[in-house]
Amino acid sequence: MTANSSSSSGGGGRKSLRIAGVIVVLVAIGLTVVWLKVVRGSEAAGTEMATFVAKRGPLTISVLESGTIKSREQVIIKNEVEGRTNIISLIQEGTHVKKGDLLVELDASTMDDDRIEQEIRTMNAEAAYINAEQTLEVVKNQAASDVNVAELTLEFTKEDLAQYKQGQYPNDETAAINAIEIAQERLTRDEETLKWSERLYAEKYISQTELQADRLTVSQAKNNLELAENDLKLLQEFTRKRQIKQLSSDVEQAEMALFRAKAKARADVVQAEAEFKASEQQFLQEKARLAKLMDQISKATIYAPADGMVIYATTARRGGWRDNREPLDEGVEVFERQELIYLPTADSAMAEVDIHEASLEKVRLGLPALITVDALPGQKFVGTVGRISPLPDPQSMWMNPDLKVYNSDVYLDRESADLRTGMSCKVEIIVAQYEDGIYVPVQAVIRVSGQPTVYVVKEDGTVEERSIEIGLDNNRMVRITDGLSEGEVVWLAPPLKSAAVEAGSDPNGGPDAAMQQINRKLEEANRAFSAPDGPGGLRPGPPGMPGQGQDRQGETPAQRQEVLKRFESADGPGGAPAGRARPQGRDVRPQGAGGGRGSRPQGPGGRQ
Repeated sequence: MTANSSSSSGGGGRKSLRIAGVIVVLVAIGLTVVWLKVVRGSEAAGTEMATFVAKRGPLTISVLESGTIKSREQVIIKNEVEGRTNIISLIQEGTHVKKGDLLVELDASTMDDDRIEQEIRTMNAEAAYINAEQTLEVVKNQAASDVNVAELTLEFTKEDLAQYKQGQYPNDETAAINAIEIAQERLTRDEETLKWSERLYAEKYISQTELQADRLTVSQAKNNLELAENDLKLLQEFTRKRQIKQLSSDVEQAEMALFRAKAKARADVVQAEAEFKASEQQFLQEKARLAKLMDQISKATIYAPADGMVIYATTARRGGWRDNREPLDEGVEVFERQELIYLPTADSAMAEVDIHEASLEKVRLGLPALITVDALPGQKFVGTVGRISPLPDPQSMWMNPDLKVYNSDVYLDRESADLRTGMSCKVEIIVAQYEDGIYVPVQAVIRVSGQPTVYVVKEDGTVEERSIEIGLDNNRMVRITDGLSEGEVVWLAPPLKSAAVEAGSDPNGGPDAAMQQINRKLEEANRAFSAPDGPGGLRPGPPGMPGQGQDRQGETPAQRQEVLKRFESADGPGGAPAGRARPQGRDVRPQGAGGGRGSRPQGPGGRQ
C-alpha cells in the first residue's frame, strides 16, 4: 500500500510539470506571433512611401497670424502721477462719456500732506528772498557812501597839498622876507638915531641914559633882523619839506583808504548778491516744487479729454499673450506712464498683429488682408497692411530671446458697430494669388547642393532625383515654377542624406569662400610650423602630430592638407574630421515650412 501511494504521487508531479511546460511553450509561441504581427508588420508598413500627386489649380500665398482688434483713432489716457499710487474710483468700462467727465481718481492723500509742508517751506524761502533783496540794496547804498567819503577825503588831501605848495608856503616865505626887510629898515633907522644921539651926547644935549637907550634899540633891531633871517631859513629848509611830506603822505593814505573802501564795497555787494541769488534760487526751487506737487495732485483726478466709450487698457492688451498686468479696478496699484484707458474717437478699426521674423520678408506695406473675428462668426473684413515696425517687439524678446516678432497694424476698409476694442481675430495677409499653378507640400522639397530638389516616384516604383525651380510657399504648399508637371508623384519623405552640405561648398552649390580661406590659413600655418628652425634642422611637431621628425618640405599643400585631415579625423570627436561641415538636420524645407516660432526654417522657400 505504501509503495503504490508513492508511485501515484510521483506520477501526479510529473504530469503537472508537463502541463506547465506546455503553457510556457504556448506563451512563447503567442509572443512570437504578436512580435511578427505588430513589430515586423509596423516596420514593413513604415517602409511604404508617403507620396503626393502634384496638383495644378488656384494657390494662395498668405501669412496667418493672430491679432487683436483696436480702434484706429483713439485717445490713450496714461497715469501721469509719479511713482506708484492706488486707484480710488474708476468709471465703469464700456461707459459712453462726454468731454470733461470724471474717469479715474487716484489716491493723493500723501501728496496733500506734502503740499502743506511744501507751502510752509515756500513761504519761508520767500521771506528769506525778500530779506536778502533788501539787504542787497542796503549794502549797495552803504558801499556807495563809503566810497564817496573816501573819494572826498582823497580830493581834500590833494587840495591841501596843492594849497600849501602854491599858496600857504609862498605866503609864509613872503611874510618872512618882509619881516627881514622891516627888521633891516628898523635897524638902519635905529643906527642913524644912535649916531645922532652920540653927537648930541658929545655936545651935551642928551643924557647918557638916552644914549644907552638908543644903543639898546639898535641891539634889539639887530636881534630882530637875525631872528627874521633865521625864520626864513627855517621855513625854506625844514618847515616846507616837512609839511610837503606830511601832506603827500595824507594823499597816499587817502588813496589807499579809497582802494580799501572800493574793494570792501565790491566784496560786500558780491556777498550780498550771492546771498540774494541763493535765496532767490531756493525760493524758485521751493515754488517749483509746490507747483509740481499741485500739478501732480491735479493729475490724480483724470477727466475725459474727448467723447468716447471707456475701454480699459488692460482689457485691450489682454488679447495678446504679452500683457500679464492685473486688470484695472478700484484699489489696484498703478505706476507712472502706465496706460489706463482707451477712448476710441472714431468707428474705424484696425487689427494689431505680431509678424514672425520668418514671414517678414513676405509681408510688405499695402498688401491686402482678410480678417475674421472670433466673436463675430460668419463675418469677414478686408483690410490693408498699414504699418510694420522696423524693430522687433522688445517685450517679446525679453520674455523669449529666441522669439522676434514685429508689431504691425492692418487697417480695416469698412466700419462696423459690432467691432469692439480687445476682440481676438485672425489675420490672413495675402502675399500672392495664382489662378493656375503647380504645387506640392513643402516637406517634399529639399536642397541638394543648394538646388531645390524633389524625388519623383515612377510607375515602376523607382525614384528619380530631380532639380526644380520654386516660388513662394504658404507654409503648407510651395509653388513649382519649373521642373515638375501636374500628376507626377513626389516622395513626401526624401532621404535627408541627400540634403547634407558637402565639404568645401556653400548651400548654393558654389565654392565655399570661407572654407577656401580656412584652407589657405591652414596651409600657411603648416608651412610656418614645418619651416627650418636653427641650423641644420626642422622644427619638430608636437607628439602625435603627423610629420614629426620628417622633412615635409617636399610635400604639396594638398598632401599636407590630406595628412592633417586624417590626423584630425583620428582625434576628433566621433571620428568626424574637424572643420568639415556636418550634414544638416531635417529642417531643410522651403522657407516658412512648419510656421513654428522661435526659429526660422531654412529651405527653398526663400525669396526668388
